[in-house]
Amino acid sequence: FVVGKNLEAQLKAAHLSGWFQFGLAIIVLIDVLRRFIYGSEPVSILMILIGGLALAANISCLYLMSDYKESGAHMKASYIFSANDVIVNLGVIIAGILVAITGSRYPDLIIGLIIVLFVLNGARKILQLKNE
Repeated sequence: FVVGKNLEAQLKAAHLSGWFQFGLAIIVLIDVLRRFIYGSEPVSILMILIGGLALAANISCLYLMSDYKESGAHMKASYIFSANDVIVNLGVIIAGILVAITGSRYPDLIIGLIIVLFVLNGARKILQLKNE
């Protein structure tokens, strides 16, 4: 919604997406802690399938954005967001495979915490973007 708008509007949109990413990381952290405390039964096949579909979609988006990733703060933020999504999708797939192999919920929880760190780092990068 800020394509063609001034740099200030683009930066505000980028920073808003950074705060959304930060909020998402906190929600995921709370969910991982909830699943650690109260238990969980991760379904590995669903993790792998949905992670794979999301990975395909996010790689496509990343490819489409690759030529425009330097076209302002809002596009840099979108690119960071999508790149994190690809990493998250890979993490979900790996967690699903490890859950299937081990029969344990702990790979899901550990990778969930790693995902939180990636998402927080992405939020930090987005919030540090400046007008260009």
